[in-house]
Amino acid sequence: MNTPVSEPVALRLIDREFLIACAPEEREGLLEAAGFLDRKMRELRANARAPSFERLAVLTAISVTHEFLALRKQHDGQEQRLSEGLATLRRKLDAALDSER
Repeated sequence: MNTPVSEPVALRLIDREFLIACAPEEREGLLEAAGFLDRKMRELRANARAPSFERLAVLTAISVTHEFLALRKQHDGQEQRLSEGLATLRRKLDAALDSER
């Protein structure tokens, strides 16, 4: 059985460095996520009164989660409208085919 290979990746958030092990194919995505998180943390730090790193991390997690949930809700609504539109088109197509018989 092959053991998954993981490599340490150095991530910087604000002024701290974290080593996280990941599979080589996940490296780019992990670095992108860390860059996004670092930018969000810096945004929040600029608008806060000297928060600790831990408080800043929690505030950022809440902010990013809120954005994610709002986007997921929007996506679900769009998916529902698309499904309804496709069902309407299917009914129209079925009616048109039935009328030709």
